[in-house]
Amino acid sequence: MDATALLAQLNEQAQSTDPIGATIKFQIDDHVVYIDGTGDSNVISQTDEDADCTITTSVDTLMQLKNGDLNPMMAVMGGKVKIKGDMGLAMKLQSLLS
Repeated sequence: MDATALLAQLNEQAQSTDPIGATIKFQIDDHVVYIDGTGDSNVISQTDEDADCTITTSVDTLMQLKNGDLNPMMAVMGGKVKIKGDMGLAMKLQSLLS
């Protein structure tokens, strides 16, 4: 799966998930997905704004996480995923990646 298809899938899942109550930014290679879940629904854009939690990774790593081939904790510990901001919020993101 290429980056465009992966980002489209992430957008679709975020829109069909209950509001997350915060803002999250995914920095995936050269792409940004910003999710504002502070309102009645998750609003997805590709604007590069400050967020409560920023997750930086590669397309390959995100695919491994989605497929269950990589444990999220091992990805963070191994430096494949970097989390800045609210770590507790990052732990709630399983619904967006499944």
